[in-house]
Amino acid sequence: MKRGIVRYLTLSVMLTGLWSCGTVTEQKDGAPRVKPDVANIPDAVPRDEPRSKYGNPASYEVFGKRYYTLASSDGYVERGKASWYGTKFHGRRTSSGEPYDMYAMTAAHKTLPLPSYAEVTNLDNGRKVVVKINDRGPFHDDRLIDLSYSAATKLGIVAKGTGNVEVRAITQRNVTASANNASPQTVAKAIPAANTVAAPTSTMGKVVLFLQVGAFSTMSRAEQIKQQVQQQIEERVHISTVERSQSPLYRVRVGPFESAEYGERIASRLMDLGFSETRIVTE
Repeated sequence: MKRGIVRYLTLSVMLTGLWSCGTVTEQKDGAPRVKPDVANIPDAVPRDEPRSKYGNPASYEVFGKRYYTLASSDGYVERGKASWYGTKFHGRRTSSGEPYDMYAMTAAHKTLPLPSYAEVTNLDNGRKVVVKINDRGPFHDDRLIDLSYSAATKLGIVAKGTGNVEVRAITQRNVTASANNASPQTVAKAIPAANTVAAPTSTMGKVVLFLQVGAFSTMSRAEQIKQQVQQQIEERVHISTVERSQSPLYRVRVGPFESAEYGERIASRLMDLGFSETRIVTE
């Protein structure tokens, strides 16, 4: 995570005056007050995308150092330090022009093409994630990649701030080769059934967020909490039932929200009202 250093790119990088994650500010970076359930946030799915019209110059200069962007991510593998960025830059424009979403599985890299995809492995604990690289940075000599809050949480590096990682680029050729080498049974399992219902997403392709106020073993208790929450807010409150082998679990949820900022405001309000178990989840 960056401390005291503003994420910054010269105008020559963005060509249109955009720079990585915003402008000079004294706001401190950090984790969101309401922690998301990262177990329900899927990794980025590699796919063919055109190169961004922003953030892909042949070279650019930051803090007096010149960087040369790669024409292709094919074969890229490197080890180094990973850091992360969170609330300070949430919602601001990245170098590719997309808004930064700390709940999405994304990352910043100094030279890989925008966008590109990479598998990031925490060398200290073996955890792996797949991220979409849509931003430039981190501009520290000892840092290789800057991860979104969710990606860093999945890898287990949020508490320390940095971690030792391996970054391995994933290209469409890698994905195609893996599919061709997979057994028919494996491929069949990877293809969803025709009646599978996909998780709700916004028109921008982002995961839609919910707030989970609590999970209860009885419907009566869930209904009681639902009524209490509904008296405090105008948003939709509902009960989601999870079937388990022993007994169902009744989850009281609010939403969905397409805006993480709005969801966080509602979550903070609920926590202030005493619903201390409120957290952000996805479906």
